[in-house]
Amino acid sequence: MKQAEFDGKGNCVRWTETPGDDPARVYVHGLGAASTVYHAHIAARPELAGRRSLFVDLPGHGISDRPEHFGYTLDDHANALAAALVEAGATGAELIAHSMGGSVAIVLAHRRPDLVSRLVLTEANLDPRPPVTAGSSGIASYEEDEYVDGGHARVLEKVGPQWAATMRLADPRALHRTATGLFRGSNPTMRRMLEDLTIDRVYLQGELSGELKGREALEDAGVRVVTVPRAGHNIMFDDPAAFAAAVAGTA
Repeated sequence: MKQAEFDGKGNCVRWTETPGDDPARVYVHGLGAASTVYHAHIAARPELAGRRSLFVDLPGHGISDRPEHFGYTLDDHANALAAALVEAGATGAELIAHSMGGSVAIVLAHRRPDLVSRLVLTEANLDPRPPVTAGSSGIASYEEDEYVDGGHARVLEKVGPQWAATMRLADPRALHRTATGLFRGSNPTMRRMLEDLTIDRVYLQGELSGELKGREALEDAGVRVVTVPRAGHNIMFDDPAAFAAAVAGTA
């Protein structure tokens, strides 16, 4: 396990990694998740063998620290992820990022182009104030203290056992601040930043999640959008082969 301080107060973002060739592949989880749980089985596939792989847990999640004073905005998470990449010497990395983690990856690529050479995004949040869906956690609908004092337990029951398995390991206050930060979005928006980037960009959309809003504009901007048949939000579980092919660049 490795770590890097992210807040100037001794708190650390942590990751595990496997050795291999550069550029490194850096796997970033979504809200209430953990990188190894969602991505280690992908990095272990033979078509992805031989590359250095980092599994980073964002602040408040997994094995990383969860300071109460921290803001947990998209910019805050991007700064923490940058600290991990700098400490790891993983400049020019490929970021494979899911959902909220995809939003963080976009912000990082926009702010620190020296650190990111490629994005593989799985249903990343691109817009502020996303519509409520059947799979939404509803975290941002609570006030912070209300969420910490009872709301977290109710959300764990709502989201189902798979998501709850990692969400219960995250800090409730960090989860709420992260969710509300994601709801507010960024300026410029994550969508605008993604369209303006010039690096290789792949966006994976599960067929069961419906049509991707603004797909044509993304493709016009050079983003390769791949719809994965019979997959939902967690494409890495629903179709590992298709997911690995996208990471490998053969999809």
